[in-house]
This record gives sequence, structure tokens and C-alpha cells, in this order.
Amino acid sequence: MPFKTDKINLPREKLAKTGLSCLKDNELLAIILRTGYKGKNVLQLAKEILKEYPADEFIKIPLTKLKQIKGIGPSKASIIAASVELVKRGLDKDVVSIKKPTDVLPLALDIRDKKKEYFVVFYLNARNEILKRDFVSVGTLNASLVHPREVFNPAIQHSAASVIFIHNHPSGDTTPSEDDIKLTKRLVSAGEILGIEVLDHIIVAKDDFLSMKAKDLI
Repeated sequence: MPFKTDKINLPREKLAKTGLSCLKDNELLAIILRTGYKGKNVLQLAKEILKEYPADEFIKIPLTKLKQIKGIGPSKASIIAASVELVKRGLDKDVVSIKKPTDVLPLALDIRDKKKEYFVVFYLNARNEILKRDFVSVGTLNASLVHPREVFNPAIQHSAASVIFIHNHPSGDTTPSEDDIKLTKRLVSAGEILGIEVLDHIIVAKDDFLSMKAKDLI
């Protein structure tokens, strides 16, 4: 008897009659997958996948790994990843969106009048929404204190598309030092290699700020 393409009439019928909340995890996944493969129908496939990767872990699987799961492949992996991302965007109600680099200034008021130099990094996603703010170093700013590894490791972990640097000058003078410029160029170069754009490096003081991007120093 020839193999027939799976049809998931049962989960779809159940969805139509009872609603999403009554469907089990494997039934929900089966609706997204639509088909199984020879020897395993889509409900069996969905159950097998969720046995190995429970729902709370499955939604965190990166696209590259999804493609490697037997019965999913590139097309279904893309559909699953897009579905998960759409839900995440809908739930991100408190995300701060940045239209221009200087929009982060209100989020850096705490370092303006510090007695030491604080180097802070804002990690942004592809929609210029802040994923994370991180203190990288405290003290005199130089290449030994701010290493590309310390700056870009979190960017990779959070899948950041771009970064904004900001640090304070306790002296009150926002003019970038030679070390500021050298360090920024080094970080920009590292970002280019990783495919993570440096949008700006902003220097703040108690009553002033300077954008290195605006001054064509990046």
C-alpha cells in the first residue's frame, strides 16, 4: 500500500470544536508540522520530538538545530522559528525601542556623575530594541580593561544585531581621548568580523555628552 501524506484532521477538528487551550502540546506541534515522514505520522513525530525536547525547551532551539531534527528539515524549521518569534514579539510589551543612538542617554543617567569611568554596553536586536544593558568595566578606559571578548560575548549570547557604547568622563570634558578613539576603532573592527554593528560610542559628563558617530570618529 503506497505511503500517504499525513493529514492532521483530528487535531484540526479538535481545534475547531474545543479551541487551542484543549489541545495537547504534541497536537499543537502537529498542526504546525502538517506532515510526518514515511513510517511515522505527524502526531507520532510531534510526540517523539517533544519527548526529547519538552515544549519549554523546544521553543528555545535555534533554527540551525531545528533543521537537523529528523522529520523537520529547513522548511518546517523556518515555520516553527517564525511562529515562535512572532509570539515573542507579541509578549515583549516592555521592550525599549531605540530610534537613534542618543535615545539611550536617559538610560545612562546613573553614570554621568561617577568619580570613575564606567563603560556600559547596550545590546540591541534587529528591531533596535534593547535586549540588555551591561557594565563592562570600571576605571580608566583603555584597551586592557575593555577587551572585545568581554564586549561581544554577551552580544553573541543574546543574538544582538548591534551595540551602543557609552562611558562617562568624570572631568566633565566629553572630548574623546586618544585611548577612547583607539579602543572604539578596535571594537568596531571586532564587530565587523562578527557581523555586529557598532551604532555609536557616546561619552557623557554631568551636563554634557558627545556622540563619536556624529563627530565622524566611527
